[in-house]
Amino acid sequence: MDKNELQKEIRRLEEAIANLKKRWPAHSVKVEMVVELEELEEKLFWLQNKEKEEVEERSYGRK
Repeated sequence: MDKNELQKEIRRLEEAIANLKKRWPAHSVKVEMVVELEELEEKLFWLQNKEKEEVEERSYGRK
């Protein structure tokens, strides 16, 4: 995954999380929604760390 694809996927996940939270009910949240949020946040965390590692590698001239 190149830098642009990585950034696009990060934005897509951020938007998906924001949209899910807009639909989040005040009470009685469905288990499926909780699972979806956890999965999206996990993917986002992983991609953000990957992006950070790539930036650090470029900073130290390893790539």
